[in-house]
Amino acid sequence: MPDKFPLQPLLDLANTRMDEATRQLGELIASERNGQQKLELLQRYRAEYGERFAAAARGGIGPDAMRNYSNFIGRLDEAIDAQRRVVEQSHLHTSQGQRQWIAQRTKVRAFDTLSQRFQNELARKAARQEQRATDEHASRKFREKANGQG
Repeated sequence: MPDKFPLQPLLDLANTRMDEATRQLGELIASERNGQQKLELLQRYRAEYGERFAAAARGGIGPDAMRNYSNFIGRLDEAIDAQRRVVEQSHLHTSQGQRQWIAQRTKVRAFDTLSQRFQNELARKAARQEQRATDEHASRKFREKANGQG
């Protein structure tokens, strides 16, 4: 049995891939959070602008101003819908990234388990060899003592 774990290159590759999946997942989470913040900002702005429009309408505004308010609110609603789709898409990508990270972590754990078993087997073999050497040494001392007294 070799002293080096024969699957070490695969374990190293799995660790590298898990590190990459971790980095990508971090980026996806940050992107999703950023998209959500933009959506919330648009929604707040839409609510504020809607309140201004309502206040202006109560105070009496002309048809041109009414049309301008209405058009702008329509554009805000379109932007909110578009940003909502971006957030939904980003959420899907984050979920995929999480699944990829979990899959890579599972591979690393499997290789780690195999590596631990390999190391444990090496330790058992080394302990048996040491025990054999100790037993042989004790047996030799016993025979020498027995031969010297006999």
